[in-house]
Amino acid sequence: MNQYQCEPCQYIYDPKVGDSDGEIPSGTSFEDIPDGWVCPICGARKSYFVELRK
Repeated sequence: MNQYQCEPCQYIYDPKVGDSDGEIPSGTSFEDIPDGWVCPICGARKSYFVELRK
């Protein structure tokens, strides 16, 4: 599973970690996050994230 980065604030969503504040459990791929989820740092919508390629 790839990581995704928030373009406005550079926060990186790591599926291995998830987002406990947003109630996204570890192991959740970015594609499986609900569309209403927002960046825990700046509040940007999911559409503002870009995939980081390894």
